[in-house]
Amino acid sequence: MKNNLRALREGQGWTQGELADRLDVSRQTINAIETDKYDPSLPLAFKIASLFGTKIEDIFMP
Repeated sequence: MKNNLRALREGQGWTQGELADRLDVSRQTINAIETDKYDPSLPLAFKIASLFGTKIEDIFMP
């Protein structure tokens, strides 16, 4: 699943580690999502969308 998580994260000036801390996941999880190697669970996707103040559909695309 394609996503624009990296662009959103970089727009905030956050490292992968900082975003991971905010979402209570590992840095490796953030890296895997950003490189399209892992699709987040629905609860994590909602958490990401909430953190960035947007809809899931605006972050993750089929």
